[in-house]
Amino acid sequence: MLNIIQLLPDSIANQIAAGEVVQRPASVVKELLENSVDAQAKTVQIIIRDAGKTLIQIIDDGIGMSETDARMSFERHATSKIRSSDDLFRIRTMGFRGEALASIAAIAQVELRTRRSDASRTNDELGTLIRMEGSELKTQETVSCLPGTNILVKNLFFNVPARRNFLKTNSVEMRHILDEFQRVALAHPEVAFSLYHNDSEVYNLQAGKLSRRIVDLFGKQYREQLAFCEEETPYVNVRGYIGKPEFARKTRGEQFFFVNSRFVKHNYLHHAVVGAYEGTIQDGFHPFYVLFIEIDPSHIDINIHPTKTEIKFDDERSVYAIVMAAVRKAVGVYNLTPSLDFDSNVNFLPVTPAPRRSSEVQVGNGNGQADAPNRSSLRPMSPAWSTEPAEHKAATGFDFPRKSAANWQALFEGLETNETPATEAQNLFDNTVSADSQAEIESVTLGSRVNKLITSAVALEGAGPILQVHNRYLVTSVQAGMLVIDQRRAYERVLYDQYQTALTKRNGVSQQLLFPKTVTVMPVDYNLALELRDDLTSLGFLFDEIGQNAFMIRGVPALSVGENEEELFANLLAQLREDTGRLKLERAEVLARSLARRSAARHQKQLAEPEQRALVDQLMASSNPSYTPNGEPITTVLALDKLAGLFRS
Repeated sequence: MLNIIQLLPDSIANQIAAGEVVQRPASVVKELLENSVDAQAKTVQIIIRDAGKTLIQIIDDGIGMSETDARMSFERHATSKIRSSDDLFRIRTMGFRGEALASIAAIAQVELRTRRSDASRTNDELGTLIRMEGSELKTQETVSCLPGTNILVKNLFFNVPARRNFLKTNSVEMRHILDEFQRVALAHPEVAFSLYHNDSEVYNLQAGKLSRRIVDLFGKQYREQLAFCEEETPYVNVRGYIGKPEFARKTRGEQFFFVNSRFVKHNYLHHAVVGAYEGTIQDGFHPFYVLFIEIDPSHIDINIHPTKTEIKFDDERSVYAIVMAAVRKAVGVYNLTPSLDFDSNVNFLPVTPAPRRSSEVQVGNGNGQADAPNRSSLRPMSPAWSTEPAEHKAATGFDFPRKSAANWQALFEGLETNETPATEAQNLFDNTVSADSQAEIESVTLGSRVNKLITSAVALEGAGPILQVHNRYLVTSVQAGMLVIDQRRAYERVLYDQYQTALTKRNGVSQQLLFPKTVTVMPVDYNLALELRDDLTSLGFLFDEIGQNAFMIRGVPALSVGENEEELFANLLAQLREDTGRLKLERAEVLARSLARRSAARHQKQLAEPEQRALVDQLMASSNPSYTPNGEPITTVLALDKLAGLFRS
């Protein structure tokens, strides 16, 4: 019998190794940028074409390499920082040359020009040119070039077409490149960075302090929210900037941890930061922070992940406590904790709205009084109980169903029978089995019976009065006990259905702005907006490019009238950026979910009784009254026996 185990050729072995290091163009950018930083560069220029698929070029003014080092840098297992096994536990640098170049050269066409400079104590008059293609050396010669290093990576995955086919669209790949660029730029504010994509300047960052780097990367508005954070201990030092609680967002993506100047992802430490903000930000919101942790390398393990973005501490609890203490102290020093408001109305008794003229929409001020209407404060309210549906839609933008009351009754139909919950569950199962043959008819029936089981299959002749609790929940009595509806989630479901309809039919209604608004966004969000222009227009957004990373907004969705247009547009793009990477869905679906979640947040407010009733009707007429698009429950029932148990001694 022939032997079946054999050594792989170097070319294949290099491609396998490349698969661990080079997952997409952003991986190449990260490795080469870190190499330039370790080469003591003061200025680094990045040139990208077609989101890195065609060209990635990194030019730095670092110390450069000799001819021998340039050739050795493309060999497997070549490194500039490890001489013995003990060095693995003393690594502080990112990696000079040699660790990633072999993997990159295995799946791309690479051209390297390098020349040693005064900083290397040897100012060579000539430099070295090396061309590699699929791990094969094509050219090595002496050339005239500037001090430093110039690396061109062309046609990534040219010899691995299957890998190239798995790359995403240019906008998605460019978004990943910008993420890596931001991390390296934040970690090294003392280095000047510039980034160009398809001959357009994206960033031009001057060397300076960390605070300036943050503002240059994320925008001038960040000047107002930065608070310095610092804590020194014999074991670990923490320094950086945190954001004020009022600037916290529901989307993640602006949280950065650097351990010994290396970006890492660490959910445990993120929990420590959020815990330090306890009582100052709402649940589900995430504060901005850029925190640097300095620790002896012998106390961490950075080799648990190929990209080294995950690490382990030998004493995570101590690091957790120190980080939390540092952030908590910064929150206290800068007086970020809000004071108690003794004037706010925390009672949840229903408020009777003041009489209104049919031509006015009044907005409650939280104290039972109605403010004088003005265009800047108007919100698309749920329609009054007695108004006709056509008037509702014209006045508010909500497509109010004419037969919603019937849907209320359909929700509880059959509950007055003597069937037990087990029997009802069996009926639901039987109907589900035959649903394929009666899709059109059974879709509504199945939805209502699912809700019927959620309410413990208890009979209800009709809905009782609705009570609003802390502007967050709607409560009504049912025969089973108490039905509780999450107000924000209910709006999210209703809005999602309407946005989905607008995207499908391309008929979203836009509210023209009397005075167009200008908004500046991050480069990654700018590219995302251009990619999603058609879908955003279908929803009702009208905007034009007016400069680098800037738009002029001429219209917003009719359902969003009354919001801050700049914040709505910018925050939606930020939400989309997060959801696109997290949710494996069609972009139209992600867009509908993101905008519904973003818009629903402003509906956590006091509602008049007709508005409460209308919201419940809209919810019951929606495609899935039980859950939000993200699968969060909207309704729950507190059974009578559970309520009674609360009073047992």
